[in-house]
Amino acid sequence: MHFLDQAKVYLKSGAGGPGAVSFRREKYIQYGGPDGGNGGKGGDVVFVAVAGLNTLIDFRYAQHFKASRGGHGMGRDRTGAGADDLIVEVPVGTQVLSEDKEEILADFTEVGQRITLLHGGMGGRGNASYKTSTNRAPRQHQPGEPGEEMWVWLRLKLLADVGLVGLPNAGKSTFINQVTNTRAKVGDYAFTTLVPKLGVVRHKGRDFVLADIPGLIEGAAEGAGIGDRFLGHIERCRVLIHLIDIAGDDPAEAMRTVEAELEAYGAGLEDKPRIVALNKLDLADGELAEAFGDELKAAGADAVYPVSGATGAGVEALLDAVLGYLPDRTALERESEGGVSHPAEESGFDGEEPGEGEETWSPI
Repeated sequence: MHFLDQAKVYLKSGAGGPGAVSFRREKYIQYGGPDGGNGGKGGDVVFVAVAGLNTLIDFRYAQHFKASRGGHGMGRDRTGAGADDLIVEVPVGTQVLSEDKEEILADFTEVGQRITLLHGGMGGRGNASYKTSTNRAPRQHQPGEPGEEMWVWLRLKLLADVGLVGLPNAGKSTFINQVTNTRAKVGDYAFTTLVPKLGVVRHKGRDFVLADIPGLIEGAAEGAGIGDRFLGHIERCRVLIHLIDIAGDDPAEAMRTVEAELEAYGAGLEDKPRIVALNKLDLADGELAEAFGDELKAAGADAVYPVSGATGAGVEALLDAVLGYLPDRTALERESEGGVSHPAEESGFDGEEPGEGEETWSPI
């Protein structure tokens, strides 16, 4: 399943049904009078956050959502049937934005959250409702109110407790494969990761979700490399793990580059707690790791954790540090207690990129 985190869709609620103009036609009743019923209410457009989804790929193929209109009023004072609401299921973490992307109309952060975005039109009045002592045979009626319509953007921000950032080839995919159930693609070249990935970490009786995003390079805020479009997926994280390649040319400069891009992106990422991890410890000796650790601390890191995503060395100490930033109960743990599975535990999307020759698509 392909990953898609932005989509533009058209929404329209149902119009109300028109009221009826009708008069009684019964034997032995000389003056039957009006009996036209009211029209039914149009359907609402309702968004619901559901478990088991972590991509907006379905909205690539279905981009127009229109609720049904209400039923016509009928004679014998029969009110038209109200239309069913149109239910639009979205992944947890989805935001609904206005067409100009300036206003957040809805933000879905919990499974089962339900928001009525557009209301259906009210049904029109039938002629029976116009009957008065002086107007005993009214023929007027209402056509029913029209529905509402609008274009909106859907933007998915994956829900994760911990985010993984770093330059390309810093070993993020290897690291997330080491500590989670994810099957991330690993390769000896830059930008192996093309889309965000989620994985569940189970450490010392705690469960939390780790998000890996494509690597950042200098100028990502201006669109260099893959750019910074996937940084939105770590906006909700409580702490960031910054992986730095010990075999790189200048680890301190690598740290400053990523921090500068986080600051340029904004949205509070520059103020999030960060844990600096010096990765690929298996490719260097302890003396070199210590020297680079001192350089990173001099560059602003509070603490440096030497780790190896390939062998697992030092990972336990790093995860111990992560636990200190988590709440008493993570969202994953609360859902597990309630019998609901988190999207990161579902098998629908495993983080695979489109294969060779397959079409890729982006709404922007």
